[in-house]
Amino acid sequence: MIESRFERVTAFTDLVIGILAAYIASHLGNSVGYKASIWQWAFGLLAPASVLGMIAHGLNISESARESIWKPVNLLLGLTLGLFAVGATYDMWGEEIARKLLPYMIVLSFVFLGVTLFIPGTFLTFVAYEALAMLFALGVYGVLLFRGTLPGANWMALGIIVTICASVIQATGKPGKSIIWYFDNNGTFHLIQMAGLWLLIIGLKQSL
Repeated sequence: MIESRFERVTAFTDLVIGILAAYIASHLGNSVGYKASIWQWAFGLLAPASVLGMIAHGLNISESARESIWKPVNLLLGLTLGLFAVGATYDMWGEEIARKLLPYMIVLSFVFLGVTLFIPGTFLTFVAYEALAMLFALGVYGVLLFRGTLPGANWMALGIIVTICASVIQATGKPGKSIIWYFDNNGTFHLIQMAGLWLLIIGLKQSL
């Protein structure tokens, strides 16, 4: 294990998110249909990304090995966000439009990976990519909540708001600086994100 207590806590919370995401993906496997498949893949990809994040944060490995781990993490997270956007599109415009959007979001995820590989300062690139996906989804579920046409839209919107708040803390904080006990910006992000995931699964269960 790495010596930094902040990184150990971040690694532990990454592991918890991975377990939670795997549980949600498994739970969604009980549902049928294109929508359930999209969300099952989204959470299913988040699970290994979180486990790899745990390894990168928690193990005392070389910097080159750590950098190698972040590459598949970026791809998995990019695909997760892309599928999140496809899932929101399904709820707003239906399956046909969602199916048409899916390949474009997959390509965009690989473009995002290419940016992280060849352009420095990739963390801010990820923050911008995540912000666009989350704001798009928030707009969708805000409209659906206003219309009252989708059960669970209120929980989906709330889960997205919590996710955005967590991302702001991650982007504006400093690694290794205590926020709560040994939770730095990354650990606190994970802690808040757990609540966001629970809110999302409540909304998904109602909408499915």
